[in-house]
Amino acid sequence: MRVITALPMLKRLTRYSTYAMVMSICIGISASTASPTTANINQVLSPWQQIEAQGSNQDIYFYAWGGDPQINAYLQWVADQVDDKYNINLVHVKLSDTSEAVSRVLAEKSAHNDDQGSVDLVWINGANFATMSENSLLLKQWANKLPNFALTDPDNNPTVNFDFGVPTNGMEAPWGQASLTFYYDSLSTSKPPTTLTELTTWTAQNPGRFSYPKPPDFLGMSFLKYVLVMLHEQQDAQTGENISAQLNLPATEENTALVLDPLWAFLDDFHPTLWRNGEQFVQTGAQMRRLVDDTELSLAFTFSAPEVPAAVQRYDLPQSIRSYAMNDGSLSNTHFVAIPYNASHPQAAQLVANFLMSPAAQAKKQTPSVWGDKTVLVQSTLSPAQQALFKAKQPHPSALPFDSVKRTVSEPHPSWVEAIQQGWQARYGVNP
Repeated sequence: MRVITALPMLKRLTRYSTYAMVMSICIGISASTASPTTANINQVLSPWQQIEAQGSNQDIYFYAWGGDPQINAYLQWVADQVDDKYNINLVHVKLSDTSEAVSRVLAEKSAHNDDQGSVDLVWINGANFATMSENSLLLKQWANKLPNFALTDPDNNPTVNFDFGVPTNGMEAPWGQASLTFYYDSLSTSKPPTTLTELTTWTAQNPGRFSYPKPPDFLGMSFLKYVLVMLHEQQDAQTGENISAQLNLPATEENTALVLDPLWAFLDDFHPTLWRNGEQFVQTGAQMRRLVDDTELSLAFTFSAPEVPAAVQRYDLPQSIRSYAMNDGSLSNTHFVAIPYNASHPQAAQLVANFLMSPAAQAKKQTPSVWGDKTVLVQSTLSPAQQALFKAKQPHPSALPFDSVKRTVSEPHPSWVEAIQQGWQARYGVNP
């Protein structure tokens, strides 16, 4: 986002100089009166006011996925806002995978760097959150104290207190919600499949027109988890059993075969109907999107719904593209931001996290032309003026229609990610 050159450096020096001048004046005034101690001053300020005082005028390094131009542009807007509001210089450190940030913090802990970490704030959820939590890499009990956290209605909204079934314990601030979104070329197929059963029929009738990215790609894993959840829902409905409940528990040697064998049986029959007979797979969602643009595929999917109209508008996808959600269920999750335990600027990070949850920031982020990411705020907690910020404008024809997601399904326990990856690689990963 910002490239630190001589001019920004001068700006920072100026801001710090100004800050120092103000502090000197304050010290001089206080010295001429009662000379209150820092403890006395803190007693006057509320806890949040103390964080504002300590967190302003800082640089903050936000480690976040950088693969979507729309999201990057939104984060630049955020940077401008917190600069104006708090004199914070927000630097977006663009990641190709969140695990890069996890590895960095873990390495710093191994090197006993416990208070000068390079990561101030990280965009995270799922397995990466579980890893950081298990290794005590995150600051605790801060997110639930942010002023805007109350706008998520946490007492009646468990999605902001659990991440893939794991309690957040105040270590994450909710930022947005996303669901698996499918899109298709309306010139090549007029009736896309809307359930997993319909998908298997459709691929059999349209061989080679669908595929998914190979694990460990996040999007490919999301598709496999959707398939796994649907398979067990179908099986439980037929047998009266409740194998689906195992998906909310950790994967173990005892339950892995029970849970995953139906997935392998499904894929054995499904793969031959896919692009290149399921003998090869694309590496990323971007490659899958290019195959749709090249008319090799007629159907694809994403976890970032606004990616579709954005691609159409920049001519990376044809005008005939349309988006939709599966009727049997959309794999959905809440994504969060977290502060590493050794962040150099934890107070500044809290100011940014609180701003990210503000009605103004959430409304802008939900705008389809900006990002289209669903807000984590509950409308009943907002004032009429704040609710008005979320009034939708006319979306692009290729965008996911409003309220398309009729039913959401939760992510399995994060331990199933590794189990699926290992099983898939052993069975299907020998091919390029």
